[in-house]
Amino acid sequence: MRNHETAVLKVNDAYGNPIELAAVVVWKVQDTAQATFEVDDFTEFVATQTETAVRHIAIEYPYDAHDEDGLSLRGNAEEITEKLAVKLQARVEAAGVRIVESRFTHLAYAPEIASAMLQRQQAGAVVAARRQIVDGAVGMVEAALERIAAADIVELDEERKAAMVSNLMVVLCGDRAPQPVLNTGTLYQ
Repeated sequence: MRNHETAVLKVNDAYGNPIELAAVVVWKVQDTAQATFEVDDFTEFVATQTETAVRHIAIEYPYDAHDEDGLSLRGNAEEITEKLAVKLQARVEAAGVRIVESRFTHLAYAPEIASAMLQRQQAGAVVAARRQIVDGAVGMVEAALERIAAADIVELDEERKAAMVSNLMVVLCGDRAPQPVLNTGTLYQ
């Protein structure tokens, strides 16, 4: 069995973002006659075909998928390295070589866009967290309105319900502690 580790390659992913990618491939000669007579130098052949396959797989997939159903290099590394092994096996079969496995050893955005992409990832995380907070807050407001109506605590007209919903949503969704507001008049003044 032999290993071949590619150098860190700079390529564009499926979205055109520059990324850095490296992989290691475990392989062995399965047919010595093919390895000797079908290619000039089978180790160099495997190295060249590995680099070509890594580049090709990188341009097929994005580093990060924008939709939840899509495959991405970062999110689905296991599946994509399996595809890399299959693709590479097809390329080196003529040399009598069998690919045992492949793995990414390095995967990162290129330095020139890394900080911008980190901000994008952080923004996505903030949006997802806010979505979860709002979903929870809406459920809590619904439960509060139902309990107030069921316990017959107070009769709320539509305007008072709207004011209560607004206040609860501010309190539940705000990222700072709420500050009380003292109302010295009526709700309508």
